[in-house]
Amino acid sequence: MKLINLLLLAMLTLSTNCFAHADHDKAITKPIPKISVQLWSVKDELKEDFKGTIEQLAKLGFQGVEFARDFGPFENDAEGLKNYLASLGMEGSGGHIIFEQLNDENFEKTTSYYKAAGIDYLIIPWDERAWHPEGIKIIVEKLNYFAKKLAPLGMKIGFHNHDQEFNEFNHSTYWDYLAKNTTPDVILQQDVGWTTYAGKDPIEYVKRYPGRTLTTHYKVRLPEGTTGKLPIIGQDTIDWLNLTKTNIAVGGTLWLVVEQEEYPNGLTPLQAVAQSKMGLDKILQKL
Repeated sequence: MKLINLLLLAMLTLSTNCFAHADHDKAITKPIPKISVQLWSVKDELKEDFKGTIEQLAKLGFQGVEFARDFGPFENDAEGLKNYLASLGMEGSGGHIIFEQLNDENFEKTTSYYKAAGIDYLIIPWDERAWHPEGIKIIVEKLNYFAKKLAPLGMKIGFHNHDQEFNEFNHSTYWDYLAKNTTPDVILQQDVGWTTYAGKDPIEYVKRYPGRTLTTHYKVRLPEGTTGKLPIIGQDTIDWLNLTKTNIAVGGTLWLVVEQEEYPNGLTPLQAVAQSKMGLDKILQKL
């Protein structure tokens, strides 16, 4: 009887270890998000040479671009834009739009273009009502309405934060109110730079709303008083490695979108973007 008990214990231990290894393997095989760049980072270069700028970004290893309503020579050729990006091994990770582009007058035109361009994530990047006690309710209503309207097209709407969304509201923040009162299919496009600038923990906010961070902005915005650091990914104060691990494990993140709004030490926008991309690549190698 004692031998039988020992054998059963051994089998149970082996089974438990197998399940543990299976869970571990499952965890580590979750795909690493693709790397995109918000084209606002190089907006001036884009206006001067749209294709040349996109091609330089492709050479830096970006797998996608997020548009900020500038499509260069493809303004009226969505399919051509999709094919052009594909020729460079790239795709559109999303597009920043305004609510008016989805009103009754513009809905069909807007969605047809983005869909033909292969872009399914439409993100509202800025709306001052998002940090107003009554305005935030309008924002929530609009996001829920358009999320439902876009769903049959296989598209999603999202909202992008700045620091003001973390102002105190209703015993919490405006961002928390937006997250809790929108449907789960509304993307919470966290801008990591603005989150940290507001004094909040970006990792905590991914954990707080699981599966909502399908696309997230990797940008540095140094908190006031920071010294000895640069607004370049990997040369700043943010724990990018653990944030990325959390995005993968909890956030459901598909796209990490590099955004560069500051160009230190005389760097050109493209040079600053390149440095942040290099910094991010080093972080991803540690996963």
